[in-house]
Amino acid sequence: MPKNNSQLRIAARASKSSPARNPPTVSPRWLLSAIGLTVLAAIFCAWATLCLLFWQGSWQLLYHPNSKVVRTPASAGLPFESIGFAATETGHLRLEGWWIPAAPGARFSRYTVLYLHSQNGNLGDTVDALAQMHGAGVNVFAFDYRGYGRSQFAHPSKTRWQQDANWALNYLTATRDINAHTIVLDGDQLGANLALEIAAAHPQLTGVVLESPLLDPMSSVFDDPHAHLVPAQELDRDRYDLESAARALRIPSLWFLPATGAHTPAAYLSVSATKMLVWTNPGEYGEKTFADALSRWLDGLGS
Repeated sequence: MPKNNSQLRIAARASKSSPARNPPTVSPRWLLSAIGLTVLAAIFCAWATLCLLFWQGSWQLLYHPNSKVVRTPASAGLPFESIGFAATETGHLRLEGWWIPAAPGARFSRYTVLYLHSQNGNLGDTVDALAQMHGAGVNVFAFDYRGYGRSQFAHPSKTRWQQDANWALNYLTATRDINAHTIVLDGDQLGANLALEIAAAHPQLTGVVLESPLLDPMSSVFDDPHAHLVPAQELDRDRYDLESAARALRIPSLWFLPATGAHTPAAYLSVSATKMLVWTNPGEYGEKTFADALSRWLDGLGS
């Protein structure tokens, strides 16, 4: 029905009396602040993700394990026994190693060398070194850390390495009933750093052999380009303090250091116990130097 004139007049007056509503506005300052906070939050999330990834993967900058063992002592003509030890509560064996007995009538068969290999590869890569050590006339026990070879899978770390080395010592003394006073530690590269720390903590052992210890092993982690973007020192807490372990050492030590760019490291100078330093070169001459020096040093242990 059409509206009458009075209704139209009332509607017109109501329209004139009602103020017009402006569209809502946003403060430019608030908008800029919101955008800035969003960008900062995104940057922080990206940085936190980078920290998490570095924390999870930085071990790969120092440790380079390989699970495939392609050689055994048999390839070098050595009789050996495969050993599983360090059982869990459920009976699962955490570590795998090799026992290589000294030859009958060997000159230094009273000694057992516990070999701690380097941060690279696995036991299969150490066969030649084990054969050379065995050639000196000693018993040799070598094993793979967790994460290496056939040992239990786990990301390597200093804490795990120390625990694994102590389990190996316990296997020799408790299971094989070997007197700790006849055990010699031998470590290669980062394994030498570990051997020095274990030797410093176990003065009942007879001696320690250090083959090319790493003077600054953590540089491979902290000098990585990604480490400059995160608090690397806080995220990776592994430390191998060679000098501190050297100062605490109380048993004889034999140091083999590469002759290239030779300088006597501060760690060696820090040792107050009986010590011997040998500069080596790669190749056959270096192997002969190693064998002769090791024999002389073992002779000295007897005296």
